[in-house]
Amino acid sequence: MTATDQRAMSTDAIWRLPVTVCRITQFLGERAAGALLERATAATGDALRPSMIRDREVVPDIRRSRSYQDFAAPELMSAINEVVEAVEHTLGVSCAHTEPSYSLNVHNDGDFYGPHQDSSAEFSPRRLLTFVYYLHRTPRPFTGGALRVFDAALPLHTETTGKWEERTWRDWEPEHDSIVFFLPSAWHEVRPVSCPGKQHEDSRFAINGWLCSPDPTAGSPKTV
Repeated sequence: MTATDQRAMSTDAIWRLPVTVCRITQFLGERAAGALLERATAATGDALRPSMIRDREVVPDIRRSRSYQDFAAPELMSAINEVVEAVEHTLGVSCAHTEPSYSLNVHNDGDFYGPHQDSSAEFSPRRLLTFVYYLHRTPRPFTGGALRVFDAALPLHTETTGKWEERTWRDWEPEHDSIVFFLPSAWHEVRPVSCPGKQHEDSRFAINGWLCSPDPTAGSPKTV
């Protein structure tokens, strides 16, 4: 190749890297998962509120679902504790002395959550690890609802690199009694759910949460 044949790489070139997701199936086992699903389906009425974005506002054009902020799942937290060391090693993050924050999220017909990050330098920087645990009746009474995780686009310091319709991604099915872990900085979304019967018990149930670094303004953190 002569000097005149050489061309520099286009300044518009985008290098895409797949985001690592840890996924574990049959996470709690049939009996424990069934009991947790019963508690999730029992969460109705005033316990469920419209889901918010950035923990402060309801924006139906971006996110549509219902959330139960005070839902308790100690058996799930205990199981996460058993695998967190392996997840840390895989994702390259340390979760020592973190504290959990989580809620139950319910998606029914037409519900979704558009592309977003769970944390950034400005928003919830204490979140170190995202986890999503899925629950639903079997056979699955809805379609859709996959977790779509977008590949990282370099250079990493430009969040707007490339148009959304040009992004590449991988979809993760919301399989009952499965859990996924990924870094909160990853761009992801919940694909629209189709639930023709529109019954609460037929919803896509998920326990969404994070392991967070201790709040310096609070007392001694809970160790997870």
